[in-house]
Amino acid sequence: MTKINIRQAISTDISKMIALDHNYATGHVWQMTMDLTEIQTQVTFREVRLPREVHVNYPRNAQKLVDDWTTRDVLVLAEAGEHVRGYISVQMGLAPASAWVKDLAVDRVHRRNGIGSALVLAAQDWCAKKGFHRLTLEMQPKNYPAIQFAYKLGFEFSGYNDQYYRDQEIAIFFSSYI
Repeated sequence: MTKINIRQAISTDISKMIALDHNYATGHVWQMTMDLTEIQTQVTFREVRLPREVHVNYPRNAQKLVDDWTTRDVLVLAEAGEHVRGYISVQMGLAPASAWVKDLAVDRVHRRNGIGSALVLAAQDWCAKKGFHRLTLEMQPKNYPAIQFAYKLGFEFSGYNDQYYRDQEIAIFFSSYI
């Protein structure tokens, strides 16, 4: 495997980051059911195997990402030589002593090679230096590869937000103490 360099992104990296294939394929989803009564609300997520693999678009508009990145507290990328292989953007202060991974993308052809793990570890190191104690990942419930990735890194399911993304998609959250 080619040596990966992790560093903070600069403005000249933006076009390379946008050019990454942010989309993914999945054969499973987390299906949410809600049972509402007068005295109780129960929300359940269950893993469902799909009849065939589906291709899913990244939940954020690629051109809007550039604007969003200017509001992030840190934007770190992974590169091999002159080629950007992935990036992670982190925002502080959405919860006390916590930081939030708003975007984590690894180019499709370079996934499952440790790049995403290296980016999350870099974000955790950055958070620790800033005095934050918790890091949260957000994702769509149909992003089963990301769910498995979160579990692999020791993150635990920590909640959801209905109608979170621009297409009114649910977001699910996984957190880890640093």
